[in-house]
Amino acid sequence: MCGIVGYLGNKNISSVLLVGLERLSYRGYDSSGIAILSKNELSVWKQQGKIHRLSELLKPLSIQGNVGIGHTRWATHGVPNEANAHPHLDNEEKIAVVHNGIIENFLELKKDLQREGHVFRSETDSEVIAHLIERHFEGSLEKAVEKAVKNLKGAYAIAAISENDPGKIVVCRKGSPLVIGLGKGENYISSDINAIVSHTKNIMYLEDNEFAVITKNEVVVKNDSGEVLEKEIHHITWDAEASEKQGYPHYMLKEIQEQPAIVRNIISKHCTDDSIIQFPDLRMKDRELKNSSRFIIQACGTSWHAGLIAKYLIEKYARTPTEVDISSEFRYRSLLPEQGQIVVALSQSGETADTLACIREAKSKFFKVLSFVNVLGSSIDRESDGVIYTHSGPEIGVASTKNYVAQLLNIFLFALYLGKLKGHVSQSEIDDLVKEMRLLPDQIQSLLDQEEHIMAIAERHHQSREFIFIGRGVNFPTSLEGALKLKEISYIHATGYPAGELKHGPIALIDEKLPVVCVAPKTATYDKMFANIQEVKARKGQTIVIATEGDDDIVDYADDIIPIPACLEELSPILTVIPLQMLSYNIATLLGCDVDQPRNLAKSVTVE
Repeated sequence: MCGIVGYLGNKNISSVLLVGLERLSYRGYDSSGIAILSKNELSVWKQQGKIHRLSELLKPLSIQGNVGIGHTRWATHGVPNEANAHPHLDNEEKIAVVHNGIIENFLELKKDLQREGHVFRSETDSEVIAHLIERHFEGSLEKAVEKAVKNLKGAYAIAAISENDPGKIVVCRKGSPLVIGLGKGENYISSDINAIVSHTKNIMYLEDNEFAVITKNEVVVKNDSGEVLEKEIHHITWDAEASEKQGYPHYMLKEIQEQPAIVRNIISKHCTDDSIIQFPDLRMKDRELKNSSRFIIQACGTSWHAGLIAKYLIEKYARTPTEVDISSEFRYRSLLPEQGQIVVALSQSGETADTLACIREAKSKFFKVLSFVNVLGSSIDRESDGVIYTHSGPEIGVASTKNYVAQLLNIFLFALYLGKLKGHVSQSEIDDLVKEMRLLPDQIQSLLDQEEHIMAIAERHHQSREFIFIGRGVNFPTSLEGALKLKEISYIHATGYPAGELKHGPIALIDEKLPVVCVAPKTATYDKMFANIQEVKARKGQTIVIATEGDDDIVDYADDIIPIPACLEELSPILTVIPLQMLSYNIATLLGCDVDQPRNLAKSVTVE
């Protein structure tokens, strides 16, 4: 949530900041602003709405300067408007601050500061930071920031500049991501590598309770005890072009279309030509995995749905008890550590606040943590004992598509790897399973080629104001994912159910106006699923059925049918979700919705 960018150097500073904010817009787009030091004088521009409105405001201006910070906001405290937009200023308007996170004790701090004569201009929690820095400022911005954050409770990534201590940006973090980009005669800061990767490939990650003073030519990092730290410099291998639209109207459509290539890439990284599964970056020892007695998966949103499917796969192939929890609930459980239990975290960004908090809670109770993450060097990556990179590439669209499929494939491979370690799956069985898996890229492409057919279905149903999605077994989570995608980007109320639960309440909703999306490939639960579809039709529901090619029996009960290739049951969720992604995308575009930046949502949820 929210995005920070900063720059010190001789480039056109407003352009650097605006381009960086545009690349961060998937983190928040309620309002935006920049603050620039020009000839040691501070100037601030802010605008409600998306980044282009700020760009229009600045277009006629000639802005000089070599130090600046910017912010794009996803509102938590205070409505989206210009007053609540960042950067925030102190009383004397000499200090500018941008902040990601939530300050939990801001009301208490605000009252204290108001009693001291500080005048607040916004409703945000973030503004207290600027006033606290002013309270402690005695000529050194660095020391004022260090003193100010000692008063803060909550999560934060902070960047501050001051015309009374120019030529530098002071940053610090606790619980919210912040990276420093290193250049020659210039340096950058951002909450996300994506905003600065077009300028530099050399990155330094700031850890919790660390501070940095950044000038054009130097970066000095300290811990909260004042000790200067030697930080590792990481070199980024991907480039900015990977996150561009490349001619597609939306990032989401581009990312849906990339899925065959993503699947091929994952197979090539984790499978040798003779079907040996390998995870070279795993970090966990095979004996730890072999001796595992239980997996406790925790995740949020789409990643939670992937976790539900992981339970099926790990229990089937590795015969190891597995439970799945939503991160925001898991962290409040009374965990009972037992030998051999491993906590598993799933996260695209590697910065999801609740998932990260669960990792820290688990590690405090001596659980080993294995994480599936997409972003190399993210907080979850760095803080986990073991990691499997999902290798889906930059995902910009708020509604996750390609990373979900990447998670499912990586989980499938891990379940086979674990099953072999534990002696429950032979290499000859893996050979057969991998042979089926290698068919996936072409099978996914065949589904993408049904674009016109799926658009026609979307045109028939896009005016419906509610949908039900149903599935069974390993495709019950697919129904949850399909419903979530439709909700996220079209704002249509949609709910996913296990099909067997229809008779326990949801069947009361079914009438001739209600579309029911039925995920019904030929699997072990097919007969039961078939019966559920007949129940829907008996009540005049409109059925949109995802079915295996050649299933003639189901045609009579489907108002609309989307065929998928015949496949291994355990791989079917990878195929069944593709038409649901496409259906949701087409419905949302027909309704004129902003599919890449749906209202009230942000890509990476870095606040609890």
